[in-house]
Amino acid sequence: MSSAEVNGVAGGIHRFVVFGDICGSGTLGMAEKELHRAAMYAAFDEAYGSVGVEPGTFHQEDRGDGILAALRPDVPPTLMVGRWIDTLYESLRAHNTGRGRRLRLRIGMNAGLVAQDGHGLVGRAVDLAARLCDSAPAKRLMAENQEVDLLVVVSDWLYGNVVAEGGRYVEPTHYRPARIRSKETDETAWFHVPRRTAPPLTGAEGEPPAPGRERGSRTGVGPSRGDGPTPLTGGGNRTYHIGGDVLDVHGNTFHGDFTGIRKGTVAGAGEPE
Repeated sequence: MSSAEVNGVAGGIHRFVVFGDICGSGTLGMAEKELHRAAMYAAFDEAYGSVGVEPGTFHQEDRGDGILAALRPDVPPTLMVGRWIDTLYESLRAHNTGRGRRLRLRIGMNAGLVAQDGHGLVGRAVDLAARLCDSAPAKRLMAENQEVDLLVVVSDWLYGNVVAEGGRYVEPTHYRPARIRSKETDETAWFHVPRRTAPPLTGAEGEPPAPGRERGSRTGVGPSRGDGPTPLTGGGNRTYHIGGDVLDVHGNTFHGDFTGIRKGTVAGAGEPE
């Protein structure tokens, strides 16, 4: 039975998703690859242990030079964006001390509906976590800042609903937004380098998102705090047909919560509004 059918929940269950990738793995020899992989798994294990997530209690897939994981729904997401990140950073720092070829990681984080079949994880939440990790701004940041060993990129939904609320080890003011465009993804993502007040984003990547897109398209997740109606703009054909108590509206797009249109009288006209 797939996770889409567990407990009668269709389409998967809401889970926290982590996608990690080793930077520059293509330049490593076989012995270095094995060393980096072992250190990556050790760092992840230590981070999970710090938040009480025991081995065998979550799904984890090997991606060669990376890891994909989906946690149980009952794991508090605040721990993952707080103590988990802090422990991962400290583990990398301890491993890299005195080494010429340091282990450097990009981490994509998201949450949303995830299904699991006999082959692995599936869902938009998984797709977005991978694209955050592998995004052009993330790769460029790590390539241009060789002193950075850990970059965390979280989805707009995760930032707005979890990171922004703060908590122990959580640093919401140390994140910066940047636009992610890849395939069908067009999102605002939030970048964080532990122990820095701001990640070293450069050029257009460090600029605010375009107006009207500040909160991104939130691929594979629910609504975020701060959502609201978007003002209607001009253009298009709008027709209104009024007959009795029925109002037929064409050519309009409604954004946000919509409860209805009140029938009233325009002063001096005697016609419905």
